[in-house]
Amino acid sequence: MPRRRIALTTLVVRDYNEAIAFYCDKAGFELIEDTPISGAKRWVVVAPAAGGAALLLARADGEAQAARIGDQTGGRVGFFLYTDDFARDHAAMIGRGVRFIRPPVREPYGVVAVWEDLYGNRWDLLQSAPPA
Repeated sequence: MPRRRIALTTLVVRDYNEAIAFYCDKAGFELIEDTPISGAKRWVVVAPAAGGAALLLARADGEAQAARIGDQTGGRVGFFLYTDDFARDHAAMIGRGVRFIRPPVREPYGVVAVWEDLYGNRWDLLQSAPPA
């Protein structure tokens, strides 16, 4: 059976550089690739330091795409950043200026808090509950 995985998820952004700055300087991601393609278009990939799935930061091309910036999931949490140490990462992100819109809560599946990126896309920061 073939081995497959989801490697990239596209996130439509207003500007490459401001998105890179937010995700790398505030959210703590790493810049994996920033390659010019043609004209002003670039292939920009960021990912959490631990690896796994990554984000392709795609600058909006036209009004229809620009209208989706910050609302790619209709106001729902659409992205999930798992951590092995919730308290460490939550404190670090707050210290770097990330805006949390819901405080940490314990759920049956773990500890979770909701934060927004620079455009208003909602993310969960979560640490899974230990197995029972």
